[in-house]
Amino acid sequence: MAKKSIASVDVSGKRVLMRVDFNVPLDGTRVTDDGRIRMALPSIRSVIDRGGRLILMSHLGRPEKGADNSHYSLKPVADRLAELLGTPVAFASDTVGEDAAAKVNSLQDGQVLVLENLRFEVGEKKGDPAFAQKLAAFGDIYCNDAFGTCHRTDASMFAVPQAMAGKPRVVGFLVEKEIRYLADAIENPQRPFVAILGGAKVSDKIQVIRNLLDICDKVLIGGAMAYTFSLAQGGKVGGSRVEPDKTELALDLIKLGGDKLVLPVDTHCGDDFNSNCNKLVVNAGEIPDGFEGLDIGPQTAAMYREIVSSAKTVVWNGPMGVFEMPPFDEGTRAVAEALAAGSGTSIIGGGDSAAAIRQLGFEDKVSHVSTGGGASLAMLEGHPFAAVDLLDPA
Repeated sequence: MAKKSIASVDVSGKRVLMRVDFNVPLDGTRVTDDGRIRMALPSIRSVIDRGGRLILMSHLGRPEKGADNSHYSLKPVADRLAELLGTPVAFASDTVGEDAAAKVNSLQDGQVLVLENLRFEVGEKKGDPAFAQKLAAFGDIYCNDAFGTCHRTDASMFAVPQAMAGKPRVVGFLVEKEIRYLADAIENPQRPFVAILGGAKVSDKIQVIRNLLDICDKVLIGGAMAYTFSLAQGGKVGGSRVEPDKTELALDLIKLGGDKLVLPVDTHCGDDFNSNCNKLVVNAGEIPDGFEGLDIGPQTAAMYREIVSSAKTVVWNGPMGVFEMPPFDEGTRAVAEALAAGSGTSIIGGGDSAAAIRQLGFEDKVSHVSTGGGASLAMLEGHPFAAVDLLDPA
């Protein structure tokens, strides 16, 4: 799946049309978390430092047709980008209209232009070829550095590079790194290869579990979805979050997984959803009425720690318990500590597991924290990424 990188093309004097993920939180006209903007900086600097003319496109939020969507403008993002780069950043008040066209035409070498929110145009979500053609006309080179939307086929992700066939179509450093870690882990893992899957619903992770059982040596289950497995085996789950209509599915996965699928042997539970509740540690499947499972128990944590510590490749998606609420963060912490201490490759799928690893202070001790929750999940499910597949091979 390796793709040609932005670093390997000559950008001097060329217009580089780069899809980035600037879907950041705003408080009025102020960016409250610029993490995603910072992640795009290496690719942005690579282009402008080498004399390229950079045109950035992104979505922001979910604008509604006919509503006042001015609060979804990318203008505050362009302003923040200018501060981070220490250089002026031009902003087009439309996406493919007169202002965008004029500002693209007046761009000089080493300059940056941010187009207005892609989703202000209905053609973006529809993947409209006519809209894509207008965007494609702005670029001599296409660059995808928006991993968080790589599993989608929005116009800017798919129809635009399609319309730019014959021109260089490359990935930025962020997407390049995601592909290197996630795709390599799935296609050519160092073994033992262990997956750790948490989260609330079995139904959200069915395809992930199925796909990973095919390629992993062990798949460890935690989070609330463990209680649906327990219920399927005839266990008592008290007031735990379960999916009663998914027990047959859980039994099928247990049968399919055999020794590869590892379920919790004990549970840390409470009689209320807060840190001050009465707490019990019980065997899996023995949660009393009035209590709910809130974390894997200490025996499970020790067992998972041992399995993880001997692994050469680990992919982790979803926390083991309610990590935001001590002491029910202990299972997630045990797994994080084992990952941090291990010598293998450790990859954190985005979303809650990324938040957990940051909160626990282990972000710099793992190999890679994915920037795209939905995209990393889609990759773990084995879905093809049409938006990446059509780019130039390395």
